Amino acid sequence: MKKTRNHRMVGVASALLLVAGVVAVFSRATSHAGEPVPAPPVVVVAPVQQKDIPVEREWVGTLDGLVNAFIKAQVSGYLLRQDYSEGSFVRKGQLLFEIDSRPFQAAVEQATGQLAQSQAQLAQSHAGLAQAQSQLATAEANQRKAQMDEDRYAPLAAQEAVTQQDLDNALQTNQAQKAQVAAAKAQVETAKAQIEAARAGIKAAAAALDTAKVNLEFTRLTSPIDGIAGVAATQVGNLVGPGANAVTTVSTLDPIKANFIVSEQEYLSLARADALHSLQLQLVLADGTVHPRVGRFSFADRQVDPTTGAIQLTGLFPNPGNTLRPGQYAKVRAAISVRSGVLMVPQRAVIDTQGTYTVPVVDPNNTVRFVRVTAGDRVGSNWIIEDGLKPGERVVTDGLFQIRPGALVNPKGAK
Repeated sequence: MKKTRNHRMVGVASALLLVAGVVAVFSRATSHAGEPVPAPPVVVVAPVQQKDIPVEREWVGTLDGLVNAFIKAQVSGYLLRQDYSEGSFVRKGQLLFEIDSRPFQAAVEQATGQLAQSQAQLAQSHAGLAQAQSQLATAEANQRKAQMDEDRYAPLAAQEAVTQQDLDNALQTNQAQKAQVAAAKAQVETAKAQIEAARAGIKAAAAALDTAKVNLEFTRLTSPIDGIAGVAATQVGNLVGPGANAVTTVSTLDPIKANFIVSEQEYLSLARADALHSLQLQLVLADGTVHPRVGRFSFADRQVDPTTGAIQLTGLFPNPGNTLRPGQYAKVRAAISVRSGVLMVPQRAVIDTQGTYTVPVVDPNNTVRFVRVTAGDRVGSNWIIEDGLKPGERVVTDGLFQIRPGALVNPKGAK
């Protein structure tokens, strides 16, 4: 009896719950019956574009002067003055520093005196040669006369027309004159040797004078090129010399060099296609701005770095006004090839989920489906799609957070 009563109570409770559910459903249906159906959400769409695009690469680089002239002292001395403004533009031959020139001026005067002395010795040697040649001529004349006397007395002595003593005297006189001729010839050779020595002395004195003059010129440190002069590395009054560091540096900055590193594979690809000299280089500066002047490839380093497998390339960029300076960080950008028929969508349309890329596509019936795609490189504000989309399909660029697969949307074209 008790069991039957419990079953009745369970049945009544179930019936009440069923009625309550029906009432609740009826109430909700009644409450929404008068409200309008919500309109599909508005989304901004853009068509999948197919176009030919340049393939660009960027390399990290640093700027350097086209020519960097390190100004070093070639002679030892004390700096007397600095004749340029640091960081200013200087011309070739412009005076930068002056070294105390008094010791070098004295050396020039001493060398000048030694040269004059050597020239006087040469003139004296020429006079000695003339005197020796005159003595030789006299000795030869006397010897010829003695020879003739000997030749005349010999037959006369045989005929006893002259005494034997006369013949002996003629013979001795001839021998003496021959000795005089030999001595005179030796004096002539000595005079000639003195002339050669005097000439060598003149050359040595002239070389010493030239050296002294060069050293005197080295007391004026001038710029060998047109360019920007850097900070002075020493101060007036300091002792400088050939063993010291450069006192300053002058750099040619227009054009300016950009040295950048590329991989061995990239270098081989560009070199085989003979594309290096046709590259149009852009310079992206540290603040993100692009240098307004286009650069060109200059040269490749002589070797690949075996530790990194990379090679240094150098580009030249016009630098009017010398705005760019050596040591600046920059990126070198270049279009290395062109890809034909590439599909592109705005970056905002690509959803990246841990390396998986999807793109919401609006079908012709204005319903949304999410397509998994293979994304390639980014080009500006667009993204290359390698696979998954077709040209002309509409992709959602704005309103992604209010759509779901299969939802009906109201697509609007992007402005």
